[in-house]
Amino acid sequence: MAMGAPSGGGGGGGSRRRRGGRRGGTISEINVTPLVDVMLVLLIIFMVAAPMMTVGVPIDLPETQAKALNSETQPITISVKNDGTAFLQETPIPVEEIAAKLEAIATTGYNERIFVRGDATAPYGVIADVMARIQGAGFKNIGLVTQQKKDQ
Repeated sequence: MAMGAPSGGGGGGGSRRRRGGRRGGTISEINVTPLVDVMLVLLIIFMVAAPMMTVGVPIDLPETQAKALNSETQPITISVKNDGTAFLQETPIPVEEIAAKLEAIATTGYNERIFVRGDATAPYGVIADVMARIQGAGFKNIGLVTQQKKDQ
């Protein structure tokens, strides 16, 4: 038997291709294992990073016994810092303009979920004024954001 000749019975010798070992030809198969690995790593990174990207205004939330809410959509967030300044998402906004801005950006109308985050040391009057303006504009789905108390 010659060294380079294909093995096996029957005629046809050189015209027959070997299934397992092509040498020098291009490989048309795609290895998806590295793609799956990269996608899983990205999924884990985004799952960890997404809760940290919700609102960028640093405030000290009060602690309560309330349980966390399940949320399937991203709510509109209004934050009140300890010096009384208000933020719509991450943008500073005068309290007088909150109702008009909310009506402009609400995608589901007056059923939009609005979360109010107030610093634990913020003036109560400012937080009450913000909530009254939101409710006065016609929004009914308003929630206060707090931190859960740690069991000691």
